[in-house]
Amino acid sequence: MRIEGKTALITGGGSGLGAAAARMIEAAGGRAILVDLKPGVDEAAIVTADVTDPNQMRAAVERCGPLHILINCAGIAPAARVVGREGPASLDDFSRVIRINLIGTFNAIRLAAAAMTANTPNEEGERGVIINTASVAAFDGQIGQAAYAASKGGVVSMTLPIARELARHGIRVVTIAPGIFDTPMMAAMPEQVRASLGASVPFPPRLGRPDEYAQLARQIIENPMLNGTTIRLDGAIRMPPK
Repeated sequence: MRIEGKTALITGGGSGLGAAAARMIEAAGGRAILVDLKPGVDEAAIVTADVTDPNQMRAAVERCGPLHILINCAGIAPAARVVGREGPASLDDFSRVIRINLIGTFNAIRLAAAAMTANTPNEEGERGVIINTASVAAFDGQIGQAAYAASKGGVVSMTLPIARELARHGIRVVTIAPGIFDTPMMAAMPEQVRASLGASVPFPPRLGRPDEYAQLARQIIENPMLNGTTIRLDGAIRMPPK
């Protein structure tokens, strides 16, 4: 699908991977509408909405007009051991991660896909493209990442069945599973820690750049044969237990 002239809805678009995806869409001649809870790179283009709220996300989708692209980047990554120094992990905290990362992603998918079905198909029969963001933690979850790994594993697992269902509408669904990327979450860490994490990547031995995520997102949008799969974007890293 050509990006030029198309509108993309990007959750978590105020910073990090989402902001990079928004820049890519605009540079390719598309229009980016960002969903975030915080001010970001371009406040004029941001819709303040909670991805888990059906009404707020419905309003965000409606603001787009004809919608052809959805990029799901909203998420959180708190760490907690199942049994910590103060006893068992908080069930509320676990539920919050699942609600935002997994249910929030599905909420955006279901509403965007419904809007996309009204589009006129292009020459390939495409009406829309949906890109989700998982994580290598879906496959290599570390100690303390039970909630995060479960939420991202859920995103990976629902990619194929949703792609199969939406195929009759000409809507493709692909998930990206990034490794260690230089996002605002990483920016808060000491430089020594950042350098150590980057060096753990086989090649290139550094943190991933948000623009590299956006580069893959563009290829997914433009290549009609990419569908129903999860692509690791990780420099060949396999995360250790801790």
